[in-house]
Amino acid sequence: MAEKRQSLADQAYEIIKNRIMNLTYPPGMPLTEAKLTEELGMSRNPVRTAIKMLQSEGLIVTDYYKSMTVKEITDKDINDIYQLRELFEGAAFKLIYDSGRAEEYSYRIETKVVQMCAKAGDIYEWELADTQMHLEIISIFDNERITKFYESNLYELVRIGLYSVKNGMRIAPTNENLKKMVNYMRKNNYEKAFAILKKDHFMQGKDRALNGTGDGSLSD
Repeated sequence: MAEKRQSLADQAYEIIKNRIMNLTYPPGMPLTEAKLTEELGMSRNPVRTAIKMLQSEGLIVTDYYKSMTVKEITDKDINDIYQLRELFEGAAFKLIYDSGRAEEYSYRIETKVVQMCAKAGDIYEWELADTQMHLEIISIFDNERITKFYESNLYELVRIGLYSVKNGMRIAPTNENLKKMVNYMRKNNYEKAFAILKKDHFMQGKDRALNGTGDGSLSD
């Protein structure tokens, strides 16, 4: 029985987490144990366990009155994360060239871009693939602490990315520009390759995400 309850709790956790991540449950949305129990068609125990797991990960927050909501994403969250991303990925991209590994990384990044193209019809899956592309860039550091930053902020990175797409960042042109970036890397052209990364993924990505915040938080 214990294994069955744990299995149901894991299922509840995955379903609720995916709904938070793909914005079915958008930032700031109120949640109740009763609502989740009804929607998942499960008893309260596995749902309660799943809620605790998601609270520990910071995806569900509880206020003073014990009301539960999906963690909001503020303008400051967006600005802070994009600032850190530009610092890390900008330095990583330069290091790829300075270390003479532009051609090698062009093939490594191209593999991720191919995955992004294959997921173009599903913005959630595309955003997950996009995150893997960025992780490939910062892998040049071989620095576990930097990697952990990306992993620990993965939920925010994906949700912010989804808002960028929903507010006008277009998947097909982004994929095509990444293909151009890969080609520039093969030609060892740092300036043109980095210009694409900076424009599409730092400037436009941040601007589109901020366009989804009318009151300082991301919510429908």
